[in-house]
Parts: sequence; structure tokens; C-alpha cells
Amino acid sequence: MAPQKSAKRKVAALPSNARTTKEKVEKQNPLFERRPRHFGIGQDILPKRNLSRFVKWPKYVQLQRQRKVLRMRLKVPPAINQFSQTLDRNTAVQLFKLLSKYRPETQQEKKARLTAQAEKVAAGQQADLEKQLVVKYGINHITSLVESKKAKLVVIANDVDPIEIVVWLPALCRKMGVPYCIVKSKSRLGTVVHQKTATALALVDVNDEDKQSLASLVEAINANFTAKSDEIRRTWGGGIMGVKSQAKIAKRDAALARQVKISA
Repeated sequence: MAPQKSAKRKVAALPSNARTTKEKVEKQNPLFERRPRHFGIGQDILPKRNLSRFVKWPKYVQLQRQRKVLRMRLKVPPAINQFSQTLDRNTAVQLFKLLSKYRPETQQEKKARLTAQAEKVAAGQQADLEKQLVVKYGINHITSLVESKKAKLVVIANDVDPIEIVVWLPALCRKMGVPYCIVKSKSRLGTVVHQKTATALALVDVNDEDKQSLASLVEAINANFTAKSDEIRRTWGGGIMGVKSQAKIAKRDAALARQVKISA
């Protein structure tokens, strides 16, 4: 008997969802050759990135940033926390306009005034010895003015370092009934009296045309500082945690609230 030929079985076709579609071939422009970049050692230059987090900052920058973070984290007693509450901008602008009218004379102005007085005396005339109204500065001088109740207004800087130089001055002003305010930047006070910095300034008296503006300033300043003295002496500062700590505490509180809700 002749051997029977084996019939070839047909393989079942793939389902429609499993059929592979022919990939589209992208047409490349022969004028532009693709040149992929490699960023290994000695090869292509890396793109510019923001490396501020990796900069080695000077020591004074590191210290002032750490000081700011510590003041946020640690609990600050009321005597020091009061220096974070400064005079509002509009009132501060009016205050410095008034202070600029009573700036003390410079060395050149003093020399010219004394020379003019000497020339008058040499010519047989009487020299002008009228006392000028100027802003007083120097922490010892201001202390004596406040204790004798001669100061009409005391202006204290909020960024004095060490803070112990002026930390007692607001309490002394409250005790003696002298209006006081706290403003930003000791360098800003220094420009009024031709110095680099000034811890505090004081106005003893003003001209008749400026008495009304001084009275309105004192009224606004008393509303912000003297009237709120009890609140200032009770308010602590600091205790502000970082973003990660706040998120962790919020997550813990949410979990506790869920447990209470389930148990209820």
C-alpha cells in the first residue's frame, strides 16, 4: 500500500485586537541629520541649570538665614516679639518726612556756621546763638531724655543686634508716659542723623508749623503701640514649624479625627 500524504493543518488566525499594525515609518529630511547628544565625560556640555541650592554662600549669609529660621521655630518671649510688630508704611512715611526737617548739621555745615559766627565777632557784631531744634540720637542720651520726660516721641529700630541694647526701652517709655514706636531698619534711622546706623531717635521739640503734624503722628502711634501695651506684653511669637512638619502634624490630626469618627 502506498503511504498516505499528511494533510497540512491551517493555523487559526489571530483575533482582531491582537493583530499588530504596521508601524508608520517617519520620513526623514536628508538635509537635516539627527545628532543625539551624549553628556559623558569630555563630550557634550550640559545645559544650564539653577544651582543656587548648591552654592557655598558666605558665612554671614548662612548665619542670617539660620537666625531667621530659628526665630520662626523657637518660641519668642513677648519682650523680644514686640520688635516684629513695626509701624505701618503710611505712618512711617509721614514720620520720616517730619524727622528729615530736623536732621542735625553735618561737619561742613557746622564749620561754615562757626566761621560765620567768628567773622561777626571779629567785626564787632553779636553772633547768633539761637539753639537749633534737631533730632537726638545715642542710646544713653535718649535714655536720659525719656527719664526726664523731655522726649516728645521716641523711634526705635527693630533690627538692633544685640537686641539687649533696646529691649528695655519700650517698657521705660510706657512707664514714663512717653510715646514710642518701632520702625524697620536701623540703617534708615542712621541716614536721618548722618550715621551708618542708629538704634533709636528722639524728638524733643518742633517748630510751631509742625506741632499739628506731630500731634497727629503721636495719636496714630499711641493707637498702635501704647494702647495695645497689655496685648503686646502677653503675645508670644515663634513656634512656626516647617512645611514638612506641618504636613506631618496635619496628617496625624486627620488620622485621629477618622478614628474618633469610626469609634463614634
